[in-house]
Amino acid sequence: MEESRNELLPGTLDLLILSTLNAGPAHGYTIMEAIWSQSGELFRVEEGALYPALHRLEVKGLLTATWGLSEAKRRAKFYTLTKDGLARLAAERANWDRIAIGMRRILRTSGV
Repeated sequence: MEESRNELLPGTLDLLILSTLNAGPAHGYTIMEAIWSQSGELFRVEEGALYPALHRLEVKGLLTATWGLSEAKRRAKFYTLTKDGLARLAAERANWDRIAIGMRRILRTSGV
């Protein structure tokens, strides 16, 4: 029997990060934990995937980053959505809504 895995589809990590930061600025560990808890513990994002994605989003101008102190009083980089990041989030949400509708239609009508 094939093991069920909860892997993210390509491109979804950026959307999860943008959506998480819509609630306000956060540092990497907080973003990882928010994705884990808000997904009902389905999506575990590893540091090796998160930090390159955060950097990529920052380079694209979708996030800004500033240094501050975490809840544990450690130096941490806090990420915030930019105006372009908010616009990208809205566009990506709309796209995912269309994809989800199409998938539901196919899965409901497929006779399998």
